[in-house]
Amino acid sequence: MQPITWRDERLELRDGVKLISRIWNPVHGGPWPALLMRQPYGREIASTITYHHPVWWASHGYLVVIQDVRGQGGSEGNFTGFKQEASDTSQTHEWVRSLPECNGLLGTYGFSYQGLTQLLAEPHTQPPDCLAPAMTGLNEFDHWSCDGGAFWWHLGLAWGLQLAAQKAKRNGNSKEWVEIRSSLENGSYLREGPLLLKKHDPQGMAFGWLSKSNKCQQEWICHRPLTSWLRQPMLLIGGWWDPHLRGVLDLYKKSIEAGGLPELHIGPATHLQWWNESQQVLLNFFNRNLQAEKHLNLSSPKQKLWNQTTNEWQTSTQSHQSILNWGLVSNGGACIDSQEGLLRPNKKGEGLVTLVHDPWRPVPALGGHLSPQAGYVDRKNLEMRSDIAKFTTPKLEKGILHIEGIPILNLIVQADKNGFDLCVALSIVNENQSKVIQISTGFLRILGQNAKKRLLRKVTLQAALADLKKGERLRVSIAGSSWPAIGINPGEEGYQCGAPVSYCQVITMTMELSQSNFHVLPLLS
Repeated sequence: MQPITWRDERLELRDGVKLISRIWNPVHGGPWPALLMRQPYGREIASTITYHHPVWWASHGYLVVIQDVRGQGGSEGNFTGFKQEASDTSQTHEWVRSLPECNGLLGTYGFSYQGLTQLLAEPHTQPPDCLAPAMTGLNEFDHWSCDGGAFWWHLGLAWGLQLAAQKAKRNGNSKEWVEIRSSLENGSYLREGPLLLKKHDPQGMAFGWLSKSNKCQQEWICHRPLTSWLRQPMLLIGGWWDPHLRGVLDLYKKSIEAGGLPELHIGPATHLQWWNESQQVLLNFFNRNLQAEKHLNLSSPKQKLWNQTTNEWQTSTQSHQSILNWGLVSNGGACIDSQEGLLRPNKKGEGLVTLVHDPWRPVPALGGHLSPQAGYVDRKNLEMRSDIAKFTTPKLEKGILHIEGIPILNLIVQADKNGFDLCVALSIVNENQSKVIQISTGFLRILGQNAKKRLLRKVTLQAALADLKKGERLRVSIAGSSWPAIGINPGEEGYQCGAPVSYCQVITMTMELSQSNFHVLPLLS
């Protein structure tokens, strides 16, 4: 590895605010193509929780620039979240290209917040030569804060408190910092998080999103990248157990609609734990698009998808995938007896199931994309609870049942209270029924008087890719809570969803199965 040098430099913006960046480059040679990450967590960290250190990227022939966004780290100004980034991004790109060590070529990378900073710019801004946004999205409702209308309780609070702690540190308030940090360490943030956010960061994004979700407001921001940027070479990285996967799939679609040729990799990853080869995927992408001697354009969109059951990479097979469709059937015993509820392929549903949610002992979150222990999980022991309705297919008699896409559950549900939640899991039951491997989760929150009405409800689950083998079964499980992935629905108007409290009601849900339907929509259409 060739020796690398680094320095800090400041960029003065048009309004006088100075942003600080740390810059790494090889000691010898140059100029080089630049890799830029704009992030709010400290340029010294440089997102090394998921990416190689900038020294590694620089050693492969790049000028690496990690910038503290406005109001974070060493940069001046007030941090106001996504709305500040378009102008700052445009000015930063112009500055990076003007650096004497830069050869004029610019690529961007980063995940989560750092993913969105790559996509926001002022009109008529020159696009980067390539972009690699990972685990991010454009819609602040569907891609950043809520699933089925339910606020990301654990994730949203923990992230908001992280930003609040950074604010306290920046202001030199160690007492506030310790109060916030202690709540995360001892778990009290799950109960006290909203009060801590209101106290320490009432203008922050997380508190704003939480307040909107509890008030059923629909005025949510959806960011719109410049069309010219969406046409640029783009590498999108997602994870099957990442909460922003819907955002990544939406970006893939928007890039194609704009005339781009995006490359998509969805792997065995949570938000903070990626697969080993992901860094090489990124390096190959940048080499193709920024290193002249290695330049190679894709002729069509490319996808690499990790199969959750075969543990192998594959391309999409949706062009020749048959429609998967099941009806839910039960004589009322699907909660007690895991064998009684049925998923009947290509047939209508039948029966009625009564499901009771008790806030004193809510069904806990397990694995999936929103729980504190996100990822691959066996939910066999959880399935023994009698407040979960289970519907299972007959065992597969031959061949392979390929599931690739977005699972959707439709069924009529009415409750005896003014609010309820539907928390759905999709799993594969192995041949001897000793394991119930969860491959997807989804949620729907109903608030207000519509909860008491006999209406058809739709639950959209996280996208999934898996194969059932001979002897295995597919299972849909339905519960009234998933604590603390989402807060507890109190079942009463005027109260906040959140940690279990005395005013939370026992909620009885009646599920009519005659119009029930479970199916899988294509992943990339």
